[in-house]
Amino acid sequence: MKTLNNKVIVITGAGSGIGRALTLACSQAGARLALNDYNAAALEETLTLLPPQQAQQPMTDIFDVGNKQSMFAFADRVAQTMGGADVLINNAGIGVGNLPFHETDLDLIERTMQVNYFGMLYGSRAFIKQLLQKDEAALANISSIFGLTGIAYSAAYCSSKFAVYGLNQALIHEYRHTHLTISSVHPGGVNTNITANALATSPQSIAFQQQFLKQDPNKAAHTILEGIKRKKNRILIGSEAYQLDWVTRLLPIWGGRLVNWMIERQTTK
Repeated sequence: MKTLNNKVIVITGAGSGIGRALTLACSQAGARLALNDYNAAALEETLTLLPPQQAQQPMTDIFDVGNKQSMFAFADRVAQTMGGADVLINNAGIGVGNLPFHETDLDLIERTMQVNYFGMLYGSRAFIKQLLQKDEAALANISSIFGLTGIAYSAAYCSSKFAVYGLNQALIHEYRHTHLTISSVHPGGVNTNITANALATSPQSIAFQQQFLKQDPNKAAHTILEGIKRKKNRILIGSEAYQLDWVTRLLPIWGGRLVNWMIERQTTK
């Protein structure tokens, strides 16, 4: 995919963070946008940041990506009004905060899975027939470095992001002989609102945000879009993502222990 110009690009979670950065970058590239967020005010703020010369105003829809009916209705609107998606970036997600597993309410874990995993599952399933009808198309599901190794006190978030990674791997192999490229995206410490807006917070989660979530969302968006254009099945964002990926591949058990020790050391200073 050499250019995003005039491509119909669907982005979930476009109201902040990486989703907002993706929206602005795609707009500058001349894409036609279909945007979602559950927060109407946040999505409206994103729209105010678009260049005034935007040729076509984005199509927008406010809903929770964990709602299956709303996601499929959104896909139908994109098909009917924009001719179907060329690129889908399932970006929307939520955090839980750093909590011991035995103290984490099961409702929080289920809610995390509903948004982070089922939201991407619903989006992938709702749009994939549109994508397959295109001569060239891309589906990018955003997992995390927390989808590469288990992190203590993050069982809910890790579970959801590992599930996304598993979905991505299955789709990569299933559609490898088609014109549809599946990308599994693994951001490192990107400075977004995911910790601040977590379902639950703790001193450890605040310390984690201060120590590790420092990367510019705009750089993350650039990496994702370049990966999509280059038809990469695996997109790692940030040096820590490459380091973690390497060490856990080489030493699956000891590598995971090393990563957890480093996080614990940094967040307890």
